[in-house]
Amino acid sequence: MISRSQVLDILKQVRHPDKKTDIVTLGMVEDLEIEGNKIQFTLAFPGVSDPFLESLKKACVRTLEQHFGEDIKIRGNIHHRFKTVRIEEDILPGVKNIIAVASGKGGVGKSTMAVNLAVALAKTNAKVGLIDADIFGPSIPKMFQVETVRPEVKKVQDRDMIIPVEKYGVRLLSIGFFVDPDDALVWRGPMATNALKQLINQADWGELDYLLIDLPPGTSDIHLTMVQEVPVTGAVMVSTPQDIALSDVIKGISMFRSENINVPVLGLIENMAWFTPEELPDNKYFIFGQGGCQKLADAYKLPLLQQVPIVQSIREDGDKGTPSALDENSILGTIFQSLASRVIQEVDRRNKEQGPTQPVKIKTTTLKNSH
Repeated sequence: MISRSQVLDILKQVRHPDKKTDIVTLGMVEDLEIEGNKIQFTLAFPGVSDPFLESLKKACVRTLEQHFGEDIKIRGNIHHRFKTVRIEEDILPGVKNIIAVASGKGGVGKSTMAVNLAVALAKTNAKVGLIDADIFGPSIPKMFQVETVRPEVKKVQDRDMIIPVEKYGVRLLSIGFFVDPDDALVWRGPMATNALKQLINQADWGELDYLLIDLPPGTSDIHLTMVQEVPVTGAVMVSTPQDIALSDVIKGISMFRSENINVPVLGLIENMAWFTPEELPDNKYFIFGQGGCQKLADAYKLPLLQQVPIVQSIREDGDKGTPSALDENSILGTIFQSLASRVIQEVDRRNKEQGPTQPVKIKTTTLKNSH
């Protein structure tokens, strides 16, 4: 008769390649059941994915069959699930609203919109923070002209906490503050997600009305880490009117609205909506198409928060580290102030109509047709 202790001892021969420890010691073997020569159990993986999932299942099958013979029934009886770390209830207790700024693809001006939205919100006397979660291409330090600044660290209740850099009334943190600007960041997914967790959990953000999180383009581990770590109030999607950009935005909307994540989408920002030459102020040239974001917003019953034209000074202001939203009397300043007002309005409406967002707990799944 096969015993539980026999199976566990044999499975100790199966080591996780990345963690260099056997799966039993790691606590990955759960729900072990033995009926005659039938063995079944679940492999519990921490996080939301594991590249060694299939190879570990095959290793378990091979090891058990080598010991007990091929007559045992193990094939198809090894299931798996993903388990997440318990969310701390006191994460960001002083932050009222967390807004993700996202895009389906790169190059649409997402970070430029996040920076100017943060500055425009601060000009309403709101307390604003901004996290540069674009771990692989941090641009926020340059756009605020604080590339050489290094955040201070101080003890807060016996914990070393990072003090966000403050500029233009916005509290900032970026991985760019901790690396050489000329160095390329070549990180595996877990390293990037851990960096984001530090920017969230090990920072003294204090009291904030709005904390904006500038996400990388697309959908990735960074997005999943964010929704698991903090209760996101809502997401703002940035796109150009171009069809190829809009098709990627649809994927982003679907991700936030999916059953597992369930983060409200507050609306769309259409960047590069048109081009008006300085010498022809009454002319509009729709270089990337016309009305694309409005059509998408209508199709998904979302508000179009703002249309932002192509203006040379937006790029120049970003490169100089003086966001266009600083000049409230300029055309761009007026546009970004209007954007801030719309975002405030949509956040207030969302909070009245819906309960507080909860950090996501990725649901466990079991595959019955596994090896």
